[in-house]
Amino acid sequence: MNNKKFSSQKEFSQFYILDHQNTTNRILHFIGTALAVLCLVTAILFHDLRFILLIPIAVYLFACIGHVFFEKNPGATFKYPLNSLIADFLLFGDIIIGKQSFRYKPL
Repeated sequence: MNNKKFSSQKEFSQFYILDHQNTTNRILHFIGTALAVLCLVTAILFHDLRFILLIPIAVYLFACIGHVFFEKNPGATFKYPLNSLIADFLLFGDIIIGKQSFRYKPL
């Protein structure tokens, strides 16, 4: 992990994509993010804040498995938490609309 300072979210997102080239890791991130969104929606619909507590578990469990066992890098979440969160949702959205796929392709 480098100590680079990023001047924009776009610049960070390019770094983030390079950190997520493994297809299985991308699938695991997608599942974790989808579960986090589902937990949030469920918490709102059922007025049950316990589902909010599941969000970090869903996200980090799948992301850690993806990075440790498949991508073989530490990920960027702990070094760049806000940028990573934003980039994760951007990649999630890009996969949904077809701009990115589960297979790595450079931006």
